[in-house]
Amino acid sequence: MARLHVMERTQAEAVMSDLHDALGRRLEARSLAPCPVEFTAALVNMCATQSCGKCTPCRIGLGVLSDLLEDVLSNRADELTLHHIEQAAETIYLSSDCAIGYEAGSMALAAIRGFRDDFEHHIRTGSCGFGQNDRVPCVAGCPANVDIPGYISLVEAGRFTDAVRLIRKDNPMPIVCGLVCEHPCEMHCRRGIVDDPLNILALKRYACEHMERGYRPKIADATGKRVAVVGGGPAGISCAYYLALMGHAVTIYEQRAHLGGMLRYGIPDYRLPRTELDAEIQWILDCGIDVKLNASVDGDGLRALRDEYDAVYLAIGAHLDKKLGLPGEDARGVESAVGMLRAIGDGELPDFSGERVMVVGGGNVAMDVARSSVRLGASKVMVAYRRRICDMTAQDAEIAGAQAEGCEILELNAPVRVECDADGRVAGLVVQPQIIGEPRWGRPAPRAAAAPERLVACDRIVVAIGQDIDSAPFEALGIPCSRGKVVAAEDGSIEGFDGLYAGGDCQSGPATVIRAINAGKVAAANIDRYLGFDHKISLDVELPPVQFKGKRLCGRCELSEREAAERVGDFEMVEIGLTEEEAMQEASRCLRCDHFGFGAYRGGRTFQW
Repeated sequence: MARLHVMERTQAEAVMSDLHDALGRRLEARSLAPCPVEFTAALVNMCATQSCGKCTPCRIGLGVLSDLLEDVLSNRADELTLHHIEQAAETIYLSSDCAIGYEAGSMALAAIRGFRDDFEHHIRTGSCGFGQNDRVPCVAGCPANVDIPGYISLVEAGRFTDAVRLIRKDNPMPIVCGLVCEHPCEMHCRRGIVDDPLNILALKRYACEHMERGYRPKIADATGKRVAVVGGGPAGISCAYYLALMGHAVTIYEQRAHLGGMLRYGIPDYRLPRTELDAEIQWILDCGIDVKLNASVDGDGLRALRDEYDAVYLAIGAHLDKKLGLPGEDARGVESAVGMLRAIGDGELPDFSGERVMVVGGGNVAMDVARSSVRLGASKVMVAYRRRICDMTAQDAEIAGAQAEGCEILELNAPVRVECDADGRVAGLVVQPQIIGEPRWGRPAPRAAAAPERLVACDRIVVAIGQDIDSAPFEALGIPCSRGKVVAAEDGSIEGFDGLYAGGDCQSGPATVIRAINAGKVAAANIDRYLGFDHKISLDVELPPVQFKGKRLCGRCELSEREAAERVGDFEMVEIGLTEEEAMQEASRCLRCDHFGFGAYRGGRTFQW
């Protein structure tokens, strides 16, 4: 008999591995509307199955905790039960020998403390009081609540114009979003339970590429009311669009020479071509919206607009740069990402020929600056980031794109000071190597490693660590602000200022395009109500009949890209859209959860707002 043998997976082990994978996919395709108590109970039960049984808190405690949670779900609990749940979870957390036990206790403790009101609701009423969403997961995951299953079915039917019309019921900028949206909807796609989430972003882009651009939306009769929108970014444009559809006379006041806000002055052409942006904006303006460019509105200007118009929407965005606060930051050759991208947005391309460029930051803006620097002729582009690459807030695709184009990411390197030459110009960036530590605010926080500072030679430093809001003029007027952001109610109204609303980045802080669009949509509905009307934006597209397609597995079609060596020489579009074959296959993968799933008994879709 052999003394040793080659290990092979048993059938049971293979099945267990598949079950683990299936569980992972199910959790990744997370629904936004589970009962928190049921979810906690299921989590504790699963953790109990993993116990090795050696320590009492895990072996016995998880079983006790599971029974207590079942008492809550079975209407056998009282307030004392909740005390026992918290006590048991804390004991398991503090006294278990290993992570199987103490992490389970930690999660249960976070649950009972984080949504105790729902536990109490179960006890009082015998039912879940969690605010469950009546939309399917992908729709609920979209900040603008676009009818995603609906327009995907229209794409599959070849009705591309109707698909775009359906999108514009909730999002007036589908061309833009088809190119640069961060697509949070895909995180919740139930197709991910089966194989891969749908490429919703690519399907939106395909519909826009094949639609009839000449169609016009229905506009209500003129109301005689006038609304001023301060700021021509995605929030302001979206608000103006829906108010115009409702029959109100709208004027946008934009301080720069072009509309678009950060769409123009924060996203380079290779991601969002100016021709596409301009075409979408013009289509919206053709709904009857007036525009005043190079019109900066300060506190006095806002006061005048409130006197002239029936309502005012403040959507000034976040266009001020943030400083590093490091010695030498005022040296020649140090500039902000905001200033650099603004110049590019105005067609004033800086010349970086032969320069070594250092970018400081780890978000999408930092990647945009790095990739733009390559296209502007830089001989070397580096990105200094104090955390790890996996901790970057930039999208994975943007990070991969930057690396493919030759950008070097210096992870775990915190900027310390800017080194200058005798002429006061940048000579390099001194960085302190970091070591990753315990999580803080959702991400592992770095700290200085036991390693000396080092000088990274460079000719130019671009700071891309975020944007601030120029709220000072409005704060001086008495508009409530907190940490530089305008404070507005849920409906966008500003307390103490009748008829004044605010939204977008100036109210939420720098966020995504789709969140800004939703802010404009919300403001439009509430301004319309404030003006004494109740206009509805309705679904005017008949959807194709639903068919059950079986359970065929199929992988996800991804967008391709131009070769890195080719694309770095220009600002032309990097990503290549889906082919007809790919688009039809991808659309056919939709499970139509609006009919077969959660939405079937909760209405499925919102026909108007």
